[in-house]
Amino acid sequence: MTHQTLATPHAIDIQSAIPLLRLLNPKQHTRIMLASLAVGLLVSYLAVAMGWLPLWGATALTLIVLLPAGVLKWRDDHRRYGATLMGLSILVTAQGLHTVEHLVQWAQYHLLYLTMRQSNGLLSPANAEWVHFTWNWLVLIAVVALMVGGMRGGWMWLLFAVAFFHTIEHSYTFIRYQMILRELTAMDVLNVTAQGLPGIVGRDGWLARSELTRGTWICTIPGLTTAVRLDVHFWWNAIEMTLLVIAGHFYLRKQFGKTA
Repeated sequence: MTHQTLATPHAIDIQSAIPLLRLLNPKQHTRIMLASLAVGLLVSYLAVAMGWLPLWGATALTLIVLLPAGVLKWRDDHRRYGATLMGLSILVTAQGLHTVEHLVQWAQYHLLYLTMRQSNGLLSPANAEWVHFTWNWLVLIAVVALMVGGMRGGWMWLLFAVAFFHTIEHSYTFIRYQMILRELTAMDVLNVTAQGLPGIVGRDGWLARSELTRGTWICTIPGLTTAVRLDVHFWWNAIEMTLLVIAGHFYLRKQFGKTA
């Protein structure tokens, strides 16, 4: 039996105008999702207040408590809309949470004036090269899967291009990280981290240092060869998330229009 949730005419109008809200709506799982969030936040707050967990541990705990409700919602997405829209729902949620993490890092650095090393967001252990490398490859694969599933169009191809170059950026950084680790190990230097290396763009990045681009018009583009790493990846993610939302909006408008 399919369970229906009551919605006000105003809520229906908003979801018609912004179909992404209709997709992300937990529907009959709203209560369990809100209850999970409340429990996760309460337990996490107590764990931090009592000194049992650091902030990143509390954040991870809250996400873990929310996960079962999310799985129930995505399972229903698959049943209602199919694999492609379920994948879109998962990707928007995951990238949305990832965007929050970048926003927190940006605020820590620019508003709280913490150092770059201290501006690690809410999940500080996840601010590691191998995590960035893995995450961006998974996002790129998810984008390709959505395109194979029928989610195409100009905005989607633009999203693919940005996700591709973002992944190349992190792949370049990850390779440099591994090379420097090997060099440090060969010199028996084991207590120095190689995290936070510049990539292709940004201050001290490949574009800023390469003889092919140094002193050319490319270096005059604001931020392209001068932005700090934190800002570079903030904007990579902001552009990627924006394109995902736009591409999702137009695709969902067509899909939901077919079933209206």
